[in-house]
Amino acid sequence: MKVRALTLAILASLSASAVATDSVDPLKKAFIDDSKINLQFRLRYEDADVDTVDNQNQTTLRTRLTYQTGDIYKLFALTEVDDVRSTDNEPLIGDYEYTQINQAFIGYRGPAETLVKYGRQRILLDNQRFVGGVGFRQNEQTYDAFSVKNTAIENLTAYYSYINNVNRIFSEDSGKDEHKNKTSLLNVNYKASEIANITGYAYLIDNMDVAAFSSDTYGIRATGKLKLDAVKLSYEAEYAQQSEGENNPTSYTANYYKLGAGVGFEGFGAKIGYEVLGSDDGNAGFITPLATLHAFNGWTDKFLFGGMGNWENGLVDAHVVLTAKVAGLKLLAKYHKFDSDYGDIDMGKEWGIAATYPFAEHYDVGVKYASFSGADAGYGFSNDTDKLWLTLQAKY
Repeated sequence: MKVRALTLAILASLSASAVATDSVDPLKKAFIDDSKINLQFRLRYEDADVDTVDNQNQTTLRTRLTYQTGDIYKLFALTEVDDVRSTDNEPLIGDYEYTQINQAFIGYRGPAETLVKYGRQRILLDNQRFVGGVGFRQNEQTYDAFSVKNTAIENLTAYYSYINNVNRIFSEDSGKDEHKNKTSLLNVNYKASEIANITGYAYLIDNMDVAAFSSDTYGIRATGKLKLDAVKLSYEAEYAQQSEGENNPTSYTANYYKLGAGVGFEGFGAKIGYEVLGSDDGNAGFITPLATLHAFNGWTDKFLFGGMGNWENGLVDAHVVLTAKVAGLKLLAKYHKFDSDYGDIDMGKEWGIAATYPFAEHYDVGVKYASFSGADAGYGFSNDTDKLWLTLQAKY
């Protein structure tokens, strides 16, 4: 959908609702008294060092302005504008200069604890392994969609959305910035207790621009926490099966599963995990084209595979995560060992460290570093890679 037309439709709808009451009070209350304005700045320096490629670095500043009206007879609107300034446009770094509407939607608070949204919106499901916003990048991934969420039943959340366009993280001149879709997402979560949080989902992706992204995925996810005195235990278990979607020319069936366990005490934590994005005997792999890929399988982003998140041989990721919080300083360390699901290919290893620290009321600073090495030669991900990020954020 066209952003300008969508914005005009939002304003026209809200104005018509208010004028019909023959009173300016609802307009003033919604657009001024009950409205919310948020301003965010994110300054980032990124350095990428890839074997056989010249070192590249780039500094970007994102300014984000978000305005949400109050309710007018259960209707409200939200508009969010992003602007990014950049010192350069380096091909190894996924940020660039742009100004665009990141979100623009009409919302309706319906009966029986129902929230409806129509327009450009953020969609973050579960841990964003399958559907997310790629929030680490300066240009967020958002969706032109109709969505409805219902929480009428205690501890149960039912969500459905129909997506007709994916606004991706790439620049407009790349030709990859938008993908037309006819995609349906269904996600139902039931929190039975602290130790049993269960989600079932069906993600039916029909990508009109890239047929290889079209896939039908059905799965179930369980997470839980248990506190024993000063010790906190946690787990996650997930399984999904995927096959080709509407216009995908490749016929395949591939599985996904993940197992993880964690322990924490007195500000320290440790987690281990084993994740498999399977392969159908090297014919095709289990893909995640709407995921927040940077959060999974290593920060150096070696396994994006054009946005599919996997390749035909599949990906196995055994990993360890350590966390600590000391005097407000948050520390995180990760180690991954990667292998193929099919073909006995050593896909390398990666370690990474990150630290963030909030200072004053509205500011935080962060540093993150990751190093990838050891993959079998001859593949697109084989080159040793080191990346560094320095980030300063301000939120008002």
